Amino acid sequence: MQCARQEHIMNIMKQSLSDRLALLSDAAKYDASCSSSGAGKRDSAATKGLGSVSNGICHAFTPDGRCISLLKILLTNFCIYDCAYCINRSSSNVPRARFTPDEVIWLTLEFYRRNYIEGLFLSSGIIRSSDDTMSQMVRVARELRQTHKFRGYIHLKTIPNASPALLAEAGLYADRLSINVEMPTERGLADYAPQKHASEIRQSMGEMRTHIDAAKDRTLTGRKAPRFAPGGQSTQMIVGADQATDRDILSSSSSLYTGYKLRRVYYSAFSPIPDASAILPIRPPPLLREHRLYQADWLFRFYGFQFFEITAARTDGMLDLELDPKLAWALANRALFPIDLNRAPREMLLRVPGLGVRSVQAIVAARRHRHLRLEDLAKLKVSIRKIKPFLYTTGWSPGRLADQQNLRQLFVPQPQQLALF
Repeated sequence: MQCARQEHIMNIMKQSLSDRLALLSDAAKYDASCSSSGAGKRDSAATKGLGSVSNGICHAFTPDGRCISLLKILLTNFCIYDCAYCINRSSSNVPRARFTPDEVIWLTLEFYRRNYIEGLFLSSGIIRSSDDTMSQMVRVARELRQTHKFRGYIHLKTIPNASPALLAEAGLYADRLSINVEMPTERGLADYAPQKHASEIRQSMGEMRTHIDAAKDRTLTGRKAPRFAPGGQSTQMIVGADQATDRDILSSSSSLYTGYKLRRVYYSAFSPIPDASAILPIRPPPLLREHRLYQADWLFRFYGFQFFEITAARTDGMLDLELDPKLAWALANRALFPIDLNRAPREMLLRVPGLGVRSVQAIVAARRHRHLRLEDLAKLKVSIRKIKPFLYTTGWSPGRLADQQNLRQLFVPQPQQLALF
């Protein structure tokens, strides 16, 4: 047994760097929480460092819409945990590989010098222990920042149950930290990942929030506190692996946003994996379900909706796959419509299907100076067909349109004939 293990380790050591890069970058594709939003730019010109550029291969988006490229890899796909939904679980029969911290540092710098990337997203399976793995990831970030003066973006995926001291150090070098809650409910996590505990994950999130909040305050001397993960923290949960409804998922997201001030919750549709556990579904959920969850999440973060009202219309707790969540909510609350385009408060305009945040801002600004008509909205490039049943103004009243029993049919996509060839 010992000889077989040593032979396995020797085979891994013989893998070329390119082979390991192919394996560990492919293994990292299941992590959706790869975003640079919320992180400010580091001024490399002032510090004579590397990394602050604006062009490259686009893999992630900043708040201003700028695309940046990230080297997204695992330190290793070995893992001592046996989570049922994970392709890298300990019982999985997949090729294994690992990088040393020095190799990750070298790859990051060399890829940047070739203008392939503008930053690093680093995650890992858990080897030996949480602290051992986390310390290696922290070393990568620390040496990039301190030894090589790298000023590009760094996102570290923190390890569950890692020591608070390591988490605190990680935030000094990373632009963003994340830790995955994995499953929407505590019951789901206990069933599918019994070695992980929701209370420990939430505790780590709470510690990171404390450090992030403290970094925004000034010390007793009036100086700013040390910089700590300016991009905040994020998480990811798997959709469709268990029996959690969309209401369960959004309820969990609500508690995460309000309790830990997360920047983003990412939703990842379950993907069937080789040699899967019998408790996992055979088929993946519709990708449209993941899309609807993101739309609902957007309504909570930018449109003033509460998660419970988005799923209130259906008894099964699921979002409508045929209609976007805002339109489905409006159709379920038709008594609130139509509203006056020129007098309705901003909060109510945000709930009109077809009107986005920028459109509403433009409407509120324009109506201070003149009376708006329906044709004025066409200049904002909004969907007139979608908004007509929910607004009235001079020259337009939806009349019977808003009272039609089949109003939903006006918006449901029409069935299409599939082609055989």
